[in-house]
This record gives sequence, structure tokens and C-alpha cells, in this order.
Amino acid sequence: MAAAGAAAITLAPVSFASAAGGSSGSASGGATPPSGTQVTKTVTGHLDTGAADFVYLPVEIPQGVQKISVAYAYDKPGVPAGTPGNSCDIGVFDQRGTKLDGQGFRGWSGGFRTSFEISNSEATPGYLPGPVSAGTWNIVLGPYQVAPQGMNYRVTVTLTYGEPGPRFVPDYPPQRAKGRGRAWYRGDCHLHTVYSDGKRLPSEVAAGARAAGLDFMVSTDHNTTSSHGVWGQYAGQDLLIITGEEITTRNGHWLALGLPAGDWIDWRYRSRDDAFDRFARKVHRAGGLVVPAHPYCPYVACQWKFGYDSADAVEVWNGPWTYDDESAVDTWDAKLGEAVRSGGPWLPAMGNSDAHSEPQVIGLPHNVVLAEDLATDSLMDGIRAGRNWIAESSAVELTFTVTGGGRQAGIGERLTLPADAPVDVRLDVAGVPNGTVRFITDEGQMHQESLPASGSGTVVWRTTTSLAAYVRAEVRHPMADGTPGKGNTMGPALVWGPMAALTNPVFLVPAKG
Repeated sequence: MAAAGAAAITLAPVSFASAAGGSSGSASGGATPPSGTQVTKTVTGHLDTGAADFVYLPVEIPQGVQKISVAYAYDKPGVPAGTPGNSCDIGVFDQRGTKLDGQGFRGWSGGFRTSFEISNSEATPGYLPGPVSAGTWNIVLGPYQVAPQGMNYRVTVTLTYGEPGPRFVPDYPPQRAKGRGRAWYRGDCHLHTVYSDGKRLPSEVAAGARAAGLDFMVSTDHNTTSSHGVWGQYAGQDLLIITGEEITTRNGHWLALGLPAGDWIDWRYRSRDDAFDRFARKVHRAGGLVVPAHPYCPYVACQWKFGYDSADAVEVWNGPWTYDDESAVDTWDAKLGEAVRSGGPWLPAMGNSDAHSEPQVIGLPHNVVLAEDLATDSLMDGIRAGRNWIAESSAVELTFTVTGGGRQAGIGERLTLPADAPVDVRLDVAGVPNGTVRFITDEGQMHQESLPASGSGTVVWRTTTSLAAYVRAEVRHPMADGTPGKGNTMGPALVWGPMAALTNPVFLVPAKG
């Protein structure tokens, strides 16, 4: 049975008899079992290699249930080197059904937890508190890696009877903090907590954002919005906390930034299912941003396969600088050239820490966004327009402008001048000792200059709108051997040290006539 966009199968239902001996879910006859009574059933099974993306186990919930508890396990047989072993996620949908983008979603913990509980008052992180209503619930298994021997699984369901506790009241964060008016604001837009696969509490993430000198942060737990309802107590006038989600599909991950608190985005599809654009439109209608995350991540199901037509920006720098970030920047730069050629919209770049736990550093890297105010809508507008640059830490400061004909343009903007009019490109930077500054256009690297040991300096280079369709800046740390690196060369080794700062481009447009 196809219960969602991706391939799915549905198992035989698990039934719990009502107190009067009738079928589960029956509303007639018999007294409710004494409060606190627990009934447990266990299901075992086997999945072969090539199993569906999602396996649904229907559970018939009778009247009078206070809490549902689920535990699961699966075997992990040895496999040959280079062969994926068993890995299986878990989540649950309630009596409202498993329809793609339906109302039934009640939680997801991926492979991070082996059990969860849901009641009216509380739920395991990753899951949504609320009534345990009578009807057919569905436990969903996500066997995203199955060993050649197959996967043996066990699911144990325990129902606790009784009156529901008090209703959980979410504490959503405000959408505005005390800003500085139109200014540059620093923020990390990709962060995880214990509400998905992180090990930090929300309080610890908020404290880490403040320690990193950030003005804002975005909560992006995997495939769930369950943390949205706790962020209010950790926000403040000094830290804007924005709600979001990381949507983890089998063909890549993407960030939905600036979602209205409580809004959930489905992840149960592949690129061949033609569903991504539908959910991108849903995010856009809500005023949020669609951002492919770590597009060259080498892990299973992480590499981006949906294209960039519906994206508002792309995450080209994820955590400490590695080779997959180099690939992401190269692809993004090529997309800039495509935009210039076609005259269509261009794709801004952003960078985030994707921090899950120690020793991953919150704010390494983060975005510095020019926004009208420290408010969710203003920041989303700034990122959407490409008015941002990326810094490895708050110690790095940068100003990037182009000037010509008595006019000036900054990051994400356009400067129109006669084709032969001189344009001065200027970068003022601090916080990168012995760093290397690169100016890159649609022709490639056009200027390179080293910074002094102090890490502060100004680099100026002259071009024209006929020679450069856009110009962007990178600031790199020295190579491991202390040398600055050299862009216009080839060889077996990497030619650059780690990134310290990266700007979005300024576009140079020849005047017509």
C-alpha cells in the first residue's frame, strides 16, 4: 500500500480488545479499565533487501487510552566491508492517517531513539503531545539501509488506560527581538537538539548561540516540529529564535527556514516522486525559505538530487571546512554564471554549523545578514535577496563593496555602468591572521592578496563591467604548511586552506546605449 509519496507497505494491524471484549476502537459497552492499566503487544517481522522506504504498522487504539508507548529493535548482522548494514528509523501517525502532508503526524525520532511515549500532557522529544484518540494509529519504520541478510525487527506497543492529563500548552518564541534597525545581524540557521538527533538541550543551544555572539538562530530538527513549543522560554531581546525544520529525504536534506511555529513539512518522497516542488511552495506560502543543505555530504541519502529551481539559497558551507564544501562552492559559482547568462534569478549562498553535540561549535560558520530589523520576516528577506556573507566566527569582520561612476553597491546588489568605466572592488577585513583574500568573477580568480599577521587589511582591485559580470570575495586561512595557497594552479594537493569568510556576489551590469 502506498501511504505516502515514496514506496511504502502496510502490515497487518495490531488490535487491542476493549474492556467489554469488543474490538479495539469500539465506543460501546463495558467499563473503562482501571486507570493505570497497561496492555502490551509485540510484533516481529523480517524485511528483505530492497524493502520499501517506509513500513506502516497499524495499531487499533480503543477508547480510554491515556498514553501510548512504543519500543523497537532490529538486528545488526555483520556485513562485508563497504556494504551498508541495517539502519532503521521510527515515527508515528495518529488516527487522522498517513496521507502525504496530512494531519496525522505525531512524531519522528529517526534512528536516534529506541522508544517513545505520547500523552496529552507530554511526549518524548521528537513527538507531539496531545490526545491519544481512538482509531487506527500507524507506527512507521524507515529501513533506509538493509543488510544482504535482511532485517529482523521487533516492535512493542504498550497502551496505558486512564483519563488524559492536562493539555500541553506550547511556548512559541516571538518573531522579533530588540534590534538595531537596518543593520548586519549574525545568525546560525541550521541547529539540532535532543528533539531530533542532537545531544544538546534547547537551553544549551540557546546558550551556545549567545556565547558565539549571534543575534539569531534557527531551530532545524530533523522531520519534526516538536521543539517549536519549548523555544519561547529561551528566546530574549538579545537572541531571536526562529522556527524551522530540516527535511530529511532519501535524496537529500533541505532546510525550511522561518516556518510559522508548529508548521510541519513532510519528508516521505524521493526526487522521482515529483513532490519536492509541492512542499517548497508550501514553505514559500508561509513566508519561509527553501535551502538545500550540505549538497555534497557523502553520507547515505544526504547528497542533493532535487535541483535548485525551487531553492531560495543553498548551504555551501556546513560546519568545519572540508572537501564537500569546496564542491558546493564550485557548483554554486557555476549557478551564478548560469543566472548571468539567462538573466534569471540567482541563487544566494549561506553557511551554517549544523551543530548536533560537543565538540561541534555553534556558529561555525554563520551568516551575517543585512536586514531592516532583528525580526523573522526581515531576516528571511535579507537571505532571500543574498544580502549576507558567511563568517567562521564573530571574530571575523568584513565589508565588501564595488564603486564606480560615483555610485556604490554592496553584497547582493547590482552596479550598472558603461562597459569601459572603471570599477573599484574593495574588501575590508579583520580577524584572519595571515589570511588570503581572493576576488572571483565569472572568469575565475582574478586577484589574490595576503593579509598581515594582524589579520586586518584592505584589498582593492579594479575591473570594468565588460570584464566581470559579478565579483565575490573569499578569505582563506593559510595552508597547513603556512603558505598562502595559489588559486591559478593545478596539482595533486588542495590549493587552499580552510575558508574564513565568503561573500555573496555583487553584480556588474554594462549600461545599455
